[in-house]
Amino acid sequence: MSLTKLAAPRLRTALAAGLMALAALPAAAETVGKVGVDWIGNDIYIDAVTDPEVSGVTCHVTYFDRSVIDRLKKGNWFEDPSNNAISCQQTGPITIGDIELDKEGEEVFKSGLSLIWKSLIVTRIYDKKNDTLIYLAHSRELTEGSAKMSISTVPLYGEIVTWTNGKP
Repeated sequence: MSLTKLAAPRLRTALAAGLMALAALPAAAETVGKVGVDWIGNDIYIDAVTDPEVSGVTCHVTYFDRSVIDRLKKGNWFEDPSNNAISCQQTGPITIGDIELDKEGEEVFKSGLSLIWKSLIVTRIYDKKNDTLIYLAHSRELTEGSAKMSISTVPLYGEIVTWTNGKP
């Protein structure tokens, strides 16, 4: 058997695994607003984030972006503050796919707030007792955690919700 015939199945397997890994990545954000907060160029960004497993819900996440002047003035060149806020609303018919149902929830969005060490994370948790989706925005740091967080809820009670795997 030739080397190319042996390599083809491996290549297809590697490509399929790569596509599956990309499909499992957290949602991407679309910047929908930018507000300048001072004369040196610091800005607050507002991103719209859609949950990859819950259609019909949009979260708006804010975060602070330090300017080059501020970075030079204050040092700490490679990171932005951990301050953020989140608000999530129903923006269409809700269809819930294969979501994590445990208390730790599932990361649905991640964006870097520093070169390596700090990220802004949005985690979704399903509160079965109250039939509510909870979205938690927080910073994750490699060396130390941050107590800065923000929370938003989307109640499902009384709404027409489609569960692709059946309601838990």
